[in-house]
Amino acid sequence: MAGQKTLVLTGASRGIGHATVKRFSAEGWRVLTCSRQPFDPRCPWPGGEENHIELDLADPNKTIAAIEVIKGRIGGRLDALVNNAGISPKGPGGARLSTLDTDLRTWGHVFHVNFFAPVVLARGLQDELVAAQGSVVNVTSIAGSRVHPFAGAAYATSKAALAALTREMAHDFGPLGVRVNAIAPGEVDTAILSPGTERIVERLPLRRLGLTAEVAETIWFLCTGASSYITGSEIHINGGQHV
Repeated sequence: MAGQKTLVLTGASRGIGHATVKRFSAEGWRVLTCSRQPFDPRCPWPGGEENHIELDLADPNKTIAAIEVIKGRIGGRLDALVNNAGISPKGPGGARLSTLDTDLRTWGHVFHVNFFAPVVLARGLQDELVAAQGSVVNVTSIAGSRVHPFAGAAYATSKAALAALTREMAHDFGPLGVRVNAIAPGEVDTAILSPGTERIVERLPLRRLGLTAEVAETIWFLCTGASSYITGSEIHINGGQHV
């Protein structure tokens, strides 16, 4: 399609990623999805299978190799990169992994997916982002700014680092005409909610979980002209959990 805009999205197979694909597809964008899972034919968007790249972001060599694959698919222009993939390992029985019981390999695994992959992809796709004067959105978390009852230490610190990385990237990419922002979701109604979330929701000013579509709407805003003078920001989407 002439003039069709393109989004590259990691972590597309469920939750916020799934809702983001639907939001951009509804606007006529071409969406390239990157996920550990193969494409699921039940996914309800056009052209999904040929625009899917199976990619384990925990392996830095595979992440670097995927850049050439992505470049070959997008044809010189990339309007938006959304770094949504994230992992949050748990201990036995779903227990929270603290700084005392997270082994070094787990720290490395989490940081490769949650922190290193976003900058490797953005830097690798720099020319295409610049050509389109595109936008990067990093998905952080409320856990990046406070100790959370369920999110583990490696996850939380990786998201805090990603928030700082967003500022650094905004500083570096801004002169090239590319905006870089982050969104920090709180308790959103997805499959990875932990038991006990309802106790958090009771204390939220809005008294409810967020919807994945509400998060996708903010990602859409940050990738379009409505946010043309916003860069280096982290938008909190949490029903007032941070107040």
